This record gives sequence, C-alpha cells and structure tokens, in this order.
Amino acid sequence: MNYEIVLKRVYSAFEDDEGARVLVDRLWPRGKERASLALTEWYRDAAPSSSLRRDYHQGKISEASFQTRYRLELKESDDALLPLMRYARQGKLTLLTASR
Repeated sequence: MNYEIVLKRVYSAFEDDEGARVLVDRLWPRGKERASLALTEWYRDAAPSSSLRRDYHQGKISEASFQTRYRLELKESDDALLPLMRYARQGKLTLLTASR
C-alpha cells in the first residue's frame, strides 16, 4: 500500500489538496497564528527531543548524527508515529515544520 506523505514548511502557502495537516514541531512557529495554518492537529511527539534539537542548532552535532539520534528516539517510542500513520491511511498527509 502506498501513502502520500508530504513535508512542508509552515511558512509556505496553504493549498486545498493537502489532506490532513499536522504540525510536527515541539515549539510553536514564530509569527504564525493557529487559524492561519489550518491544522488538523499539532503533534509534538513526532518531533525531535528538545535536547537533540538544541544540540543540532548549536552545532554540537552533525546533521548525520542528528538523523541517527532522531531515528533512535523514534524507535524507542513505539507508539510515537501511530497517530500519523492513521492520518496517512485516510489519505494525503502533510507534515508541517518551521525548520528549513
């Protein structure tokens, strides 16, 4: 079975055919009002931990190390992706993030 999952920045324009729109950041994006994002849900549990995000943004770890550690965080939390999988099964899923 194929799923249509798209990653998009919250600062990009909204399009009608995006399906479920889920914000997957721990922090609320600066300068954005909730209504302007047309969110289905704000799901923080799929985002990297605060300490991992901080280490990466401060340059303490490389992008490769960040990716490896983030995947480990997701594996350790068995149910973290279940809500997102439910949305994907229903149709198109757009994951929104403020990160570049």
